[in-house]
Amino acid sequence: MRRQRFLSLCLAFAFSVVVAVGCGGNTPESSTESTEAPAASADTAPLVIGYSNWPGWWPWAIAEEEGLFAANGANVELKWFDGYLASMEALAAGQLDGNCQTLNDTISFAGDAVNGEVAVLVNDNSAGNDKIIVTEDINSVQDLRGKKVAIEEGVVDDFLLTLALEAEGMKRDDVEILPLETGAAAAAFAAGQADAVGAFPPFWLTALEREGSKELITSADFPGAIPDLLVVTQKVIDEQPDQVQALVNTWFAILAFMEENPERSDEIMANRAGVTTDELQLLKEGTRMFTIEDNLEAFSPGDNMKHMPFAAEQMSEFMVSVGFIPEAPDLTQVLDGQFVEAYAEANS
Repeated sequence: MRRQRFLSLCLAFAFSVVVAVGCGGNTPESSTESTEAPAASADTAPLVIGYSNWPGWWPWAIAEEEGLFAANGANVELKWFDGYLASMEALAAGQLDGNCQTLNDTISFAGDAVNGEVAVLVNDNSAGNDKIIVTEDINSVQDLRGKKVAIEEGVVDDFLLTLALEAEGMKRDDVEILPLETGAAAAAFAAGQADAVGAFPPFWLTALEREGSKELITSADFPGAIPDLLVVTQKVIDEQPDQVQALVNTWFAILAFMEENPERSDEIMANRAGVTTDELQLLKEGTRMFTIEDNLEAFSPGDNMKHMPFAAEQMSEFMVSVGFIPEAPDLTQVLDGQFVEAYAEANS
């Protein structure tokens, strides 16, 4: 079951998430003159890349609006998903060439993905934008015992909830789960149908409309635990590596555009997110965009949660030990830093 796989990740992280990816950081200097990806051919079907409602993924809309895909030789069709889980299911089923998703969710799906799943870029790290929102009478994680929590099962904020419970010596069975898609979960909480809700932007804005509601837990309490990624299929890497490179190059061109054109960038992202530009500023605060330097560190070997090979290994080993997956995925196939390395070399 999806939820069972997810829970194993939570337990692994409860013991291993101790080192943060530090907050702050500068927008990278990037250029479309990086690695030379061939111009996109009109005769070739575009890569179909899924994305959904998350501040670190809204910038992809800038590339679409401002012609940055074409400028970097990337033949891409973006596909928006109202539901995050649906986007991951589509990638695993071979209906997409790539998708935006977290590390823990990628490992959970990788074993069953028909075309493989490979993280090639870190867009950002959640630094407070994933939240558990509660009613005014709940003041601690222990107060959640026996309470009804509306949450989208098996994905990122279910992960955050379980991390918090484990840290307090509690189990997921200590709360009552109301399983709903994240937007519906936030609406249910706002309507008084749950005592707590797990939500990411922009949905926690809805949750906080309930009188007396407040944040209890955020991803800032577990720094480094939720890296947000661009994941593509192994099939695309094998057959069109130049297009994967062009896609990665485009991301750094987006970050440069955002730095040079902040008002236009905010306009595009707010429109994509369905929020005002004022609301956008609030929603951006809990997301730390990753520079090329951050990416190089994330893909490099290490012994803490800054390094994805370490984090992924810890997750996979635990999943096998408790029987949630028959064997660990080949992590050399789940993480591939060659494209960010090529970009860095070309821009050094």
